[in-house]
Amino acid sequence: MPTTDTTQSPGLDRVKDSWSSLEVWLDPTLSPPYILLLLSDQVGNWHIFDPAEKYRLIKSCQNYDEARLWLLEDEYELLEGRISSADIY
Repeated sequence: MPTTDTTQSPGLDRVKDSWSSLEVWLDPTLSPPYILLLLSDQVGNWHIFDPAEKYRLIKSCQNYDEARLWLLEDEYELLEGRISSADIY
């Protein structure tokens, strides 16, 4: 049975314990769809991580619109909804 390595990447240290929201974006043209995670930190920066590459940091943006436009340019689509850290902790 295949396993997934869930070892955290050093990139996740940027938002570990200080992220405020999370969105899941996917590329629906692939099968199965490719997924990227968009996390915001407490100061309003947004970070795009690739869970398939040990949560490697793909891009950091100074605001949500910059991150969203980058994902849309690469034809990613937002899964409905946003998760807040307050909803989890």
